[in-house]
This record gives sequence, C-alpha cells and structure tokens, in this order.
Amino acid sequence: MEKPVSAFSRVRRRPQRGIYQREVIEAILDAAPFCHLGHIVQGRPVVIPTLHWRLGRNVYWHGNSASRMLKTNAAGGEVCLTASLFDGWVLARSGFNHSANYRSVMCFGIGRALQDPAEKAEAMAGFMEKRFPGRWSRLRPATLQELKATSVLTMPIDEASAKVRTGPPHDEPEDLAWPIWAGVLPVRLSSGGPEPAPDLPPAILEPPPAPP
Repeated sequence: MEKPVSAFSRVRRRPQRGIYQREVIEAILDAAPFCHLGHIVQGRPVVIPTLHWRLGRNVYWHGNSASRMLKTNAAGGEVCLTASLFDGWVLARSGFNHSANYRSVMCFGIGRALQDPAEKAEAMAGFMEKRFPGRWSRLRPATLQELKATSVLTMPIDEASAKVRTGPPHDEPEDLAWPIWAGVLPVRLSSGGPEPAPDLPPAILEPPPAPP
C-alpha cells in the first residue's frame, strides 16, 4: 500500500505538475545520470552532485569513506536527494511565458550506511548492472580494502514527489498573433562514441554498450 503524500513533499508551486505515482518517480530516478544530495553540515546547508541508483524501493549513493558528506549522511541526518532531467526550452511570445520542459524528483529521508562488505558489493553490483548490464561479473573482483574504503548509503523511497512540465508554451490569448516563432527546442542527453583507454590491448575491440 502506498503511503499518503506528506504535506512537506507535496508540490506547492504549480501543483498541477506534481506527480506522486511510484512508477513515475522511479522512472525519473532511473533515467537521471546523477543527482544532487542536500544535507546540513555543521549547521550549514550543503548540496553535492553525486551518482545514484535505484534497486527496488530504495535509492543508493556512494563515495569515499573519508567523505564529509557520507559521514554526515551515515550519522543519521536528514537528506534531500534530487534528480532532474532537462527536456527542452519552451519559447513563448512573451519573455515571462518562456519556460522549460523537465522531469524532476525530490526524495526525503534518513540514509543508512551499509556495513557488511557483502551487502556493499551486492549494492555496487546493482549500480554497475543498472548502467552496464553484464559488466560486473567480468571485472576484477573488488578487494576487502576497496570495500572498506567505500561508503554506500541507502534510503527508502517513502517520501518523494515528482514535478514534470511537458508540451508547448502557454501564451496569453492576446499574444497569439504576435509575429515571432514560438514552440519547443528539445534537448536530449546522449552518449558519444567510445574512446578506448590508451593502454588498452589491441585485441580487446568490443566497447561496452552505452548506458540506457
């Protein structure tokens, strides 16, 4: 059973753009290549860009165990994880009606640090499989020292909301005859061609597939 939307996570500005269905929230988290993590450090707000991934009903992020951010997260402080996708510029007949098409998610909660090395390895395997299916099993296995030096945190996607804008500009009726182009300039995130490492043996020719 889905939890009711909290007053804190409910979209207030342009509430008609708020979406609370789990499948929409999860799809945006899966499509976004990275996120921004907001938290309080020594009484001051800090927002850090970092990589994230979703496994089931939880979102994960990771980094060096010495990271100030991750130490703060592991201590039980509340965090706000935001993932966004920019889909296009929206050009209207007036400056104040210009906008952007986008998909965004905000997740609120308290992160939990994974302590067991096997659980860390499983979570990291999930991250790799999300981006590069089949690659983890072909890599040199992670060492205990590498797992010790890496912090992995997770948070249930229990309090979250999405905000989405799509479609053409919304011009005032009296502006529709104004003689200037109006519409949407789409923006797409895409992967370029593979660039082999300079020390890659010539016999290894097959590049990995681009992330979805």
